[in-house]
Amino acid sequence: MGIQEKIKEIEAEMNRTQKNKATEYHLGQLKAKLAKLRTQLQTESSAKGGGPGEGFDVGRYGDSRIALIGFPSVGKSTLLSELTGTDSEAAAYEFTTLTCIPGVIHYNDAKIQLLDLPGIIEGAAQGKGRGRQVIAVCKSADLLLMVLDAAKSHGHRDILTRELESCGIRLNKRPPNVYFKLKKTGGVSVTFMVSLTKVDEKMVHRILHEYKIHHCELLIREDISVDDLIDVIEGNRRYVKCLYVYNKVDVCSIEEVDAIARKEMSIPISCYQKLNLDGLLKRLWEEMALVRVYTKKVGKKPDFEEPVVLTPDRGGIDVGRLCDTVHRDMRKELKYALVWGRSSKHNPQRCGVAHELADEDVVQLVKKKNVITGELRGRFKQTSSAPLRISDREKKAKLKT
Repeated sequence: MGIQEKIKEIEAEMNRTQKNKATEYHLGQLKAKLAKLRTQLQTESSAKGGGPGEGFDVGRYGDSRIALIGFPSVGKSTLLSELTGTDSEAAAYEFTTLTCIPGVIHYNDAKIQLLDLPGIIEGAAQGKGRGRQVIAVCKSADLLLMVLDAAKSHGHRDILTRELESCGIRLNKRPPNVYFKLKKTGGVSVTFMVSLTKVDEKMVHRILHEYKIHHCELLIREDISVDDLIDVIEGNRRYVKCLYVYNKVDVCSIEEVDAIARKEMSIPISCYQKLNLDGLLKRLWEEMALVRVYTKKVGKKPDFEEPVVLTPDRGGIDVGRLCDTVHRDMRKELKYALVWGRSSKHNPQRCGVAHELADEDVVQLVKKKNVITGELRGRFKQTSSAPLRISDREKKAKLKT
């Protein structure tokens, strides 16, 4: 029996099993088996190569990356053309886009890469319609835009979420606050810092036994579910923000548009009528939480033309990350930083590498003067040019008497 058949058999058993107190341990073990088989399926497909991936290998560009995902013919290519000006083929038939088409959004002095991906269908996680290549690109994105048709069934959102979660992508979730470490000896050590309502110690031991883990240290700091515990043990999950974009609202009534706008992480637009595109850009900027930092040289005005854009998902927004962006040795050579802006208590504030910056801050980096690694700076020489040994020094002539 192949892996696909085993997955279908376990899913069928989970569907026909009633959910109550007596079956919760059995369902937890089935979920662990299903997660193991899906991980094994992805590992085997990546080892085989999975076929050619021409058109999906797009290099990173700009300060952040956004991926468009959705069913065919929902307006992804039209949205890319409207936001970036990139010519992406759009037609009235499905699967017009067959490869990954990149574009760049220039907004608030930042460059945001936008990727138009082919439409995915139900069963994409198993490889239908090149679904695995599309989902692999989604894992590299900082934000997902799930484009939906506002006039069609609302079940499309659940189908796409299920396909992404089966491949290890968690939408609008944060990693569980759980410490997990494998050991060679010592047995299983489980510590609960809070009272759990969804799992108990017996369930934890059963799931660990299903993964054949007999020596580990597990520290649970929040109330987690069985799925969260499985994600921690797997260790290959990707947590991504997702914004649900409902296109074609020009064919809906005012009541339907109002109901869509009130949903969490949802925004209604119309690419055909060019409605609410500015609101979409503003919402994207808020969700990505990009921080623009303007640098300043000593005795000169700040450079407000080309800011350094920092992202919380790409290394952080502190002064140390700014030093790494400017130069790889700047963190070692930094003495202190002068900060003007919203993150400072007074202007200017003298800060270290751990200070977190806010949007549109002005920063002046001050280097150490006695740095041996780089070029020595200062008015006077820091070292003597005389020989170290006395015998090597030039002897002066005797005084005439």
